[in-house]
Amino acid sequence: MMKPFLRILFLVTLTAFRPADDKLTLFLCGDSTLADKLPADKPETGWGMVLPNYFNTDAVQIQNHAVNGRSTKSFITEGRWQKVVSQVKKGDWVLIQFGHNDQKVADTTRSAPAQTLYRQNLIRFVNETRAKGGNPLLITPVMRRKFDEKGAFVDQHGEYPQVVKDVAKELKVPMIDLHAKSQAVIEKHGVEGSKLLFLHYGATIFPKNPKGLTDDTHFSGYGAAVMASLVMEGSYSPNIRKRMQDSSYKCNFLMVS
Repeated sequence: MMKPFLRILFLVTLTAFRPADDKLTLFLCGDSTLADKLPADKPETGWGMVLPNYFNTDAVQIQNHAVNGRSTKSFITEGRWQKVVSQVKKGDWVLIQFGHNDQKVADTTRSAPAQTLYRQNLIRFVNETRAKGGNPLLITPVMRRKFDEKGAFVDQHGEYPQVVKDVAKELKVPMIDLHAKSQAVIEKHGVEGSKLLFLHYGATIFPKNPKGLTDDTHFSGYGAAVMASLVMEGSYSPNIRKRMQDSSYKCNFLMVS
């Protein structure tokens, strides 16, 4: 059982045996919940922005290709997936988290029904990554914050998380259930405390939102750090850790209190 995330420090040491100009690359593919943000977007923070803190950047580079508002469909049609897969080399890892925007049925540029196009796109991501010698890592959609009038948590992702799990099982792909992990963290924080994970701010605090902000989808700096820690906790599982220890790279995860 992992200790509370605020007491966990992962020291990730990656010792490369390839030339320095041929680093292991981690590609991040997804939506706004993990995407990089501009300074003007403060305090909104994607969890992908925090991930480099866990790695020795002398041995590994992280390319964050996640973009606000993207679904599996628009990520492909805009050429973003091709940009990623064209760079993948043997031993690289491709982290894939979509779902928030795939479920927007009214938007034909993004909508990808869970059991059809969304599933097909995930399978494509996996197969094309493997064809380049890379390692796909599927991540279930991270939770939005929503509680009902009785204080019970409300899941808003429908079939999407299960499709990720089904594809991972079918294709024998490592998977991190960020959907379940983030729900547990949000519930642990409670109805009021969980606002700290997201964007709940009063007027005049941040220039971009002078009238204040209430956003239960995107993360604060604190929330992004928590979500990144959950991804790393998932990466510590024996299944994924074993896959990361190939003949070219040795990955050691050290957990201390």
